[in-house]
Amino acid sequence: MKQNEDDMKNMSVLYAGAVALGLALVLTASQSQMNAGQQAADAVRIDTDDVGGVVTSAKGPEAGVWVIAETSDLPTKFVKIVVTDDRGRYVLPDLPKANYNVWVRGYGLVDSPKVQTAPGKNLNLTAVIAPNAHAAARIYPAGYWFSMIRVPE
Repeated sequence: MKQNEDDMKNMSVLYAGAVALGLALVLTASQSQMNAGQQAADAVRIDTDDVGGVVTSAKGPEAGVWVIAETSDLPTKFVKIVVTDDRGRYVLPDLPKANYNVWVRGYGLVDSPKVQTAPGKNLNLTAVIAPNAHAAARIYPAGYWFSMIRVPE
């Protein structure tokens, strides 16, 4: 009789463990599907004359940073600048057909390496966090810092 009770307890423990394992696998699969769905929703849609993507850094998505596209392939130098949204997404819309150097600039960052691309492409960029305040301050012209001064009355 004691042997049967012990066998029943062992079977109950094994059954509970199997149920827990199955539940963990289902939850993990559900989370993966949610993350995939969220990434699909976060994907930047562009057309043939746009460049778009997501800007991230070591801290994650970078909100409020500038994405700069520049070309000298046109009769005059052409530059277009946009700002990322709260999820680091950007679109450089309606670009003339040319090859562009694209990079990221922002407060607390140093300029990222320039990446060459053309309209109609998705381009995820990596922002580079400034190693110190001095390096970050070198990016912005004196006029910017002058505009921050609040002169006492």
